[in-house]
Amino acid sequence: MSGSDTRFSVGAVDGRARAGLLRLERGEIPTPCFMPVGTQGTVKSLTPEDLRSIGSRIILANTYHLFLRPGTEVMAEMGGLHRFMHWDGPILTDSGGFQVFSLARINRVEDEGVTFQSHIDGSRHLLTPERAVEIQAVLGSDIMMALDECPPGQADRPTARVALDRTILWLERCRARHAGLEEDGGGRGLLFPIVQGASFGDLRLESLERTLELGEWSGIGIGGLSVGERKDVTLEMLDVLEPALPRPLPRYLMGVGYPEDLVEAVRRGVDMFDCVAPTRNGRNGTAFTRDGRLNVKRAGLARDRRPLDPDCRCECCRNYTRAYLRHLFVADELLGLRLLSLHNLAFLIDLAAEARDAILASAFEAWADAWLERYRSGSVKLLG
Repeated sequence: MSGSDTRFSVGAVDGRARAGLLRLERGEIPTPCFMPVGTQGTVKSLTPEDLRSIGSRIILANTYHLFLRPGTEVMAEMGGLHRFMHWDGPILTDSGGFQVFSLARINRVEDEGVTFQSHIDGSRHLLTPERAVEIQAVLGSDIMMALDECPPGQADRPTARVALDRTILWLERCRARHAGLEEDGGGRGLLFPIVQGASFGDLRLESLERTLELGEWSGIGIGGLSVGERKDVTLEMLDVLEPALPRPLPRYLMGVGYPEDLVEAVRRGVDMFDCVAPTRNGRNGTAFTRDGRLNVKRAGLARDRRPLDPDCRCECCRNYTRAYLRHLFVADELLGLRLLSLHNLAFLIDLAAEARDAILASAFEAWADAWLERYRSGSVKLLG
C-alpha cells in the first residue's frame, strides 16, 4: 500500500526527472530543491535573512544535536525551533539516525534503541524510536524523519540485513508514536520513513516494499547512501529504486549535495536534497561554479577581478572579486567563510531551480548533459 498525499503534486516529468510542488503549512516548496543544513539550529555563519535572500524555502536541523544542546526543555519554553532561530519557513529534522553511524564509537545499537554517550559532556542517553519522534515534535518539525540504522557504505550483506530489519522495526514504533501525538494534538509534522539496504539492490527493494506495507506516507527518505560507497554504487541504487518508488510521494535523498551528484540524482527521479558539502567546502576555501570547483586560495587569483561565477545572483558574486575572496582566506578573515558558504548554497538552490525549469521545458536530458560536461571539464584546472 503506497498511499498518496495531496500535499505533493508532480507537475511535469521528463524521462525520470520530476518537477513537483510540496505544500506545507509554513510554505510551498518547488522541487527539485536543495535544503541548507542547520544542524544545531543555525546554518553555519549565515542568518535566516541570508537564507531567504538566496531563495531557500526549507532548511534542515538535527534531532540528536538539539536534544543534547540546548535540550527539549529549553526548546519547549522558547516555543519551538522556528521561534528560537527566527526562521518562519518549513524545517525538516533528521532523526539522529545518521549520528548512530557517524558516532559509532560512542554508542550501542540494540532493538530497543541507541544508547549513546554525549560528545559534549560524556553523559549517557537512550534514543528510542518513540523518543526521536517526541523530540522532533517539541522542535516543531514540519517534516520528521523516522529513526533508522544507517550501515556503512561498504557494509557486508549480514550487516545490511540487520540494519534493514531494525529500521523497519523502529519505523513501526515511530509511526505508532507519531499517530499518538497527532491524536493528542502534540505534533503536526509529517513523518517520512527511510529506505535502507546499503549497496544491495534486492535489500533496497525489500526495504521499500516493507515500508509501503505499513500504510500511507507523505514522502520517502532514501538513506544510507553517500556514506563511503563509490558514486557509481549510489547511482546504481537509485536506478534500482526509482521504478518502485510511488509517483505521488516526494523522494528525499539524504546527505547528497555536490553539484554533479544533484544533477545525476534528479535524472533518476529524486526531488529533495540536503548536505553539509556547500558550507563545509565554503569554509575551507572551495567554491562551486559552473566551470567546476574553484580553490580560492590559489596564488593565480591574487589579481583576478572576476566574480566567482558571473551567472550567480548571490551577494558574494554581485559585490566581490576572486582577488578579494582570496585575500580574505589568506588573511584568515571570517568574512571569507561566510561569503563562500552563502555562494555555495545559492549555487545549489539555483541549480535545483535550473533543473526544474529544464524539466518543465521537456529539455532536461540535453540540459543535464551540457551542464555536467562543462562542470566536470572545469573542475580539474580550477582545483589545482
